[in-house]
Amino acid sequence: MATADVRRPLVQESSTSRENPYLGMFGYFRDELDEHHDRRERVIKTSRDITALSKKIVRKPLAPLPASLDREYQTRHTQIQQLFTAIAPDLQDLDSHRYARQISGGIQEYIEALSFHHYLLEGTLVPLSSIQEAVHGLVEISPADYILGIFDLVGEIMRFGITTIAMRGDVKKMLQDLRELRMQFEGLDTSAGNGLLGKEVGKKMGVMRTCVEKVESAVCSLIVRGSERPKGWIPEFSTERASGGRGGFDDECDE
Repeated sequence: MATADVRRPLVQESSTSRENPYLGMFGYFRDELDEHHDRRERVIKTSRDITALSKKIVRKPLAPLPASLDREYQTRHTQIQQLFTAIAPDLQDLDSHRYARQISGGIQEYIEALSFHHYLLEGTLVPLSSIQEAVHGLVEISPADYILGIFDLVGEIMRFGITTIAMRGDVKKMLQDLRELRMQFEGLDTSAGNGLLGKEVGKKMGVMRTCVEKVESAVCSLIVRGSERPKGWIPEFSTERASGGRGGFDDECDE
């Protein structure tokens, strides 16, 4: 008698899978979602670390920088480069656009720090291409992030200007540069809703104008009072909350 040829599947299905064929599919979705959340948290943490280090980059009105301060700048910059290197794999595939907003804050702070350092040394605005070269292609530096970072640069120049006035320095070129930046910013057309840029410009525009106006007011006060100002005089709006740490004249320009 011939023996029946019974063929068995190589992989045995569990009774649960046979009863609910969607479990495998939802398991895949669960793993994908877990990976997304883990990746998002890594990007957010790196962005915060880059922001913290960028704030520590030397921002002193000295050109050229003394050797000790230059070494500190180089050390901070190297640490930021290491962070960019570590997070680069999470920002270089087809899903990288999902994390653009999470890394944007760190990139903007980095741009602000580098652009102010460049301004102190060269007296010019750092171009986007130089920022892109500085990160060695590890992350994308978008025009939107560049513009928003330069918005924040205005606050740094404002603080530098007020300090220079208090030290009886000349701020003529600085004021001209601030006014030029204000004119260029006010000419931006974000009516088409250019993603991140369109949403953030409205918030930063008012702060930028306030920063420029504070330098204008300080210069005006200096011209009016002239040699009457006592030793150590600084603009009145800068002393309102002098005992409150970061409070006072630059609160509105710290965003």
